[in-house]
Amino acid sequence: MMEPSRTVHILLAEDDLIDEKAFLRAIEKLRITNPVTVARDGVEAWEILKGTNGRPPLPRPNLLVLDINMPRMNGLELLERIREDAELHDSIVFMLTTSNDDEDKIEAFELNVAGYMLKSDVGKSFIKAVELMDNYWRVVEFPRAATRRTGTTTTDDRRRYVRHPDSRGVL
Repeated sequence: MMEPSRTVHILLAEDDLIDEKAFLRAIEKLRITNPVTVARDGVEAWEILKGTNGRPPLPRPNLLVLDINMPRMNGLELLERIREDAELHDSIVFMLTTSNDDEDKIEAFELNVAGYMLKSDVGKSFIKAVELMDNYWRVVEFPRAATRRTGTTTTDDRRRYVRHPDSRGVL
């Protein structure tokens, strides 16, 4: 019998409140209730991932959705930092951005993003992007990151959805 996978936690790094709400509405419209944590920029996202400032690190497995154009630390700088970190280097990262610049796309793919999606039409593009990510984590087998690092096993089903306590994702 196959052991259930763990709940997938989503981290959205987005500084634009309208885009954040559009992303969260798309999640709600698709009836996805995975835990969502929102960071306003790359620095805050890094703190959430590493568990600094008195909070625990974002549970794994997780799926990261990064905007490129953010203050303090942009999405590509954050992605580079993630890829250099021994604990986070294998994180699944999607870029969801307004940047249609080929240089940004090349840099993102050189840093092994799972996908690069444009926010061209706030309503429809967010729904399509979130639908793609939902299908991704339902099909892809995630490694047992917690088991590998701590020697413990959890048996949460990724389809048992709960809100992350730090989530601002309630509309």
